[in-house]
Amino acid sequence: MASLVKRIGVRASAQAAWDAVSDIGALPTRLVPGFVIDTKLEPGARAVTFANGVTVREPIVALDEAERRLVWTAEAARTRHYNAAVQVFAQGDGAMIVWTADFLPDEAGEAIDAAMTAGAAAMKAALDKL
Repeated sequence: MASLVKRIGVRASAQAAWDAVSDIGALPTRLVPGFVIDTKLEPGARAVTFANGVTVREPIVALDEAERRLVWTAEAARTRHYNAAVQVFAQGDGAMIVWTADFLPDEAGEAIDAAMTAGAAAMKAALDKL
């Protein structure tokens, strides 16, 4: 199983960053504008439409306020397994966001890495404005 990790240092405080991460329906407005263009909430999941027009259903596995950690899976044709987590840590006056994705098949890594890199850039831009 392949794993990718993105570490994103942001100027926002850990609490402000977590408020944006944990607002699971506000991806296009608060967390990754431009990378995600629409999010629709449904019981236990969200439907996420990315800038490239692809929509993926993401069941929410855990939303842990104490650990500032969000975990989700993705139901997508490109992978037979996908699990991701974002965790927010205080770092000085700002925060460190750690985004991890585990997936199969390994061959999906290049495309997932490119998507995560673009998502991390959008996240940093949004959270640096807080």
